[in-house]
Amino acid sequence: MVEDDPAVAEPLLAGLKRNGIDTVHVAYASHVVEAVAQGVDVVLLDLGLPDGDGLDVLRDLRRVSDVPVIVATARGDEADRIVGLELGADDYVVKPYSVRELAARVRAVARRRRVEAPLETGRLVVDRKRRVVTLDGTAVDLTAKEFDLLAVLAEEPGRAVPRQELFSRVWDPVWVGTGKTLDVHIATLRKKLGDASLVETVRGVGYRLAVETG
Repeated sequence: MVEDDPAVAEPLLAGLKRNGIDTVHVAYASHVVEAVAQGVDVVLLDLGLPDGDGLDVLRDLRRVSDVPVIVATARGDEADRIVGLELGADDYVVKPYSVRELAARVRAVARRRRVEAPLETGRLVVDRKRRVVTLDGTAVDLTAKEFDLLAVLAEEPGRAVPRQELFSRVWDPVWVGTGKTLDVHIATLRKKLGDASLVETVRGVGYRLAVETG
């Protein structure tokens, strides 16, 4: 996160942490390229910096890295938005914004830009790039939502994924629909996999993909 105002940076750091996002904070344009070189997934870039303009930082970044960049700024004029996007920003959000919205945008940009190798767990292979699922070498015909659900569960087999995280990642970050939607999709997914034990219910939490030991 590139933000020079402590009154903005401190609550934002705390809010992103609450949303499960670990954040490195820098306040100066001159520190951005070095910080990115240490390895980050997304850059949140303010444009009004004490030692330079954020658009110049974006130009410098694009010369050396394809790291996803979200411009997060008070500059909301159409001209600024267009220039930012044309220089290579992946998203552009104008202050004030909620931490939940920003966290959702970070996750969305990271997912879009990540090179995704197939997820293999036991007999199951989830190829996110080709959007193909195979079980014991045989393709399983899934709908888009069923595939997305399985892909999230397959990222960390054995981890209980909370219902709200599944809603956020598969449907919408501010999902307000009925919880039955998730349960119906899980039931159909189990049926199509032909083995209900592959997707386990964790009472009071959500669901997890079983870890196959055989």
